[in-house]
Amino acid sequence: MEVILEHLTKAFPSRDKKNPTEVIAVNDFDFTIPDGKLIGLLGPSGCGKSTTLNLICGLLAPTSGRIIFGDSDVTNLPPEARGVGLVFQNYALYPHLTVRQNILFPLQNLRGEDKLTKEEMNAKAEEAARLVQIDMLMDRKPKELSGGQQQRVAIARALVKRPQVLLLDEPLSNLDARLRLQTREEIKRIQTETGITTIFVTHDQEEAMSISDLIVVMKDGILQQIGRPQEVYDEPVNMFVAKFLGTPQINMFDGRVSGGLLYLGDTPVLKTEAPDSDVHVGIRPEGFVLADGSAGDGCEPLVCDLKAVEVSGRDVSIVSTHPACQAANIRAIMGSDRNMMVTGPSVSFRLRPDKVYLFDKETEKRIQ
Repeated sequence: MEVILEHLTKAFPSRDKKNPTEVIAVNDFDFTIPDGKLIGLLGPSGCGKSTTLNLICGLLAPTSGRIIFGDSDVTNLPPEARGVGLVFQNYALYPHLTVRQNILFPLQNLRGEDKLTKEEMNAKAEEAARLVQIDMLMDRKPKELSGGQQQRVAIARALVKRPQVLLLDEPLSNLDARLRLQTREEIKRIQTETGITTIFVTHDQEEAMSISDLIVVMKDGILQQIGRPQEVYDEPVNMFVAKFLGTPQINMFDGRVSGGLLYLGDTPVLKTEAPDSDVHVGIRPEGFVLADGSAGDGCEPLVCDLKAVEVSGRDVSIVSTHPACQAANIRAIMGSDRNMMVTGPSVSFRLRPDKVYLFDKETEKRIQ
């Protein structure tokens, strides 16, 4: 099911009597969600992602704009008439009911021509349980299940009616690290098998990037960028997107462009075609290469004060400082299979041009 959001806006009245300005939670959100895709709705807390999800499912009414499922305008339809399945962060299971009864609950409320026989309901419940691999737990109560199993019950309950759109509101937040990894892989498998258009809300960029077909990055209710996860990571449109995506976070510097060279402090580190100006410079942790001497191209290595070398098995993280860096530390990531020796008071880097981004000092939009 294709989902179209046309200039969707949601404003809430201010609770501050001295400042009655409305709070715009979602601001002119305009986006088409392709049929059968898993979309990651990503952004920091308070950016409007959950509000957007609640608008799509009908728990909130938009201030302006339209919501279209396929060829049908559902903007004014109640949630039960939209054909959506919703999975909450806190599972929202009935503690006094068994797994089977929790999954059956949405089917038992069907009326009219949609009403099913007991045999049909049980068959659908068994099918949903098998899909999320909890069919052996049907007679247990929620308190007898692990957090990951409870989340699967919630997903099965949302899927049992075969919704047109599945909405997941931070479904992994209450799980430990290993269960989060396991459950997000299961969510991707289930979505691929069912082909249901799925919107996955999270503030965890690693979650969104690992399972989404497309990610939508939001800030302050405004859509910042849409694209395939790797595209958005490699080609951020502004400084916010560049800083939000990536672990460890991108390293930010104060720089300037002069005569076709990018300077960090007094050091020309990279050739550039950007116009002369002061700029914000973002360098991904994997954008640093250990260097010795000058390359003879008018550029020089970036010499930083070495603080620590951290080995984490797969990677080696070199922690250093530089006066032009906007944070306390620079973090450079190298593969641990390299035969490297980093010692002494300083470390020298060359920069990979494809991992260096220049942003306008005023607008913070990317210029290179």
